Amino acid sequence: MLPEPTIRRSLRAITRELSPAISRCELTHLAREPIDYQRAVSQHEAYVALLESLGLTVTRLRAELELPDAVFVEDTAVVVDELAVITRPGAATRRLEIAAVRDALQPWRPIAEITAPGTLDGGDVLQVGRTVYVGLSSRSNSEGAAQLGRLLAPFAYAVETIEVHGCLHLKSAVTAVSDTLLLINPAWCDSAAFAGVDTIEIDPSEPHAANILRLDDAVIADAAFPRTAENMRARGVTVHSVNLSELAKAEGAVTCCSLIFRVAPENHGSVRAQEPS
Repeated sequence: MLPEPTIRRSLRAITRELSPAISRCELTHLAREPIDYQRAVSQHEAYVALLESLGLTVTRLRAELELPDAVFVEDTAVVVDELAVITRPGAATRRLEIAAVRDALQPWRPIAEITAPGTLDGGDVLQVGRTVYVGLSSRSNSEGAAQLGRLLAPFAYAVETIEVHGCLHLKSAVTAVSDTLLLINPAWCDSAAFAGVDTIEIDPSEPHAANILRLDDAVIADAAFPRTAENMRARGVTVHSVNLSELAKAEGAVTCCSLIFRVAPENHGSVRAQEPS
């Protein structure tokens, strides 16, 4: 069963504008191909507009020419109700991205940080209730996972690690529809790691479809994966679609492009903040 609908007005999103240098993005599993920058910008704008139409307040950070991957803001922090953990991305070129995200999160959460030799990308971190799964990938190592575990332990979160293979991040292989239901590509991670949690498998013809963005009683999915979307709808899931085909060329997906977190309604506000200059 999915949770009863909740008020999304308590959700905020941090996004970051697209750098014109995105064609120089880091790539691990995909061959480089041309990215239509203007089309990518339009697709990202549609993504942000969808978040706003669904009731979220969006903080937009400005792009920087020398940070080609910064649009994938999810990788720079892990945010739970009690704490924001600033990550140490596995790609050294991405570590300059974290300062602006730290500043944007400071009004909303106490801040902690992953330190060397730990590496951790937010895309490798999946929260399911009080369990936090960390994918051990080319970007996140066991030391980063151990540090996250120590930081979250005082708040009664259990951190478990999972080997990731064939894809960039854990959330390329599995994401949460709810605290009791996951969407998974079993070819890219071991579904036995999620014993006791119900799962929906992606359509085999859509291997990249497991990355969806959970928003309480609904999810956002890439429009490129209609068969998997129908699988979810058949299970009673409300699915909103958005086209991110250009960002997918940079190994991006719907979770990558935002940091979503909850705030108390009285602290929600209605003004869209900008990055401090």
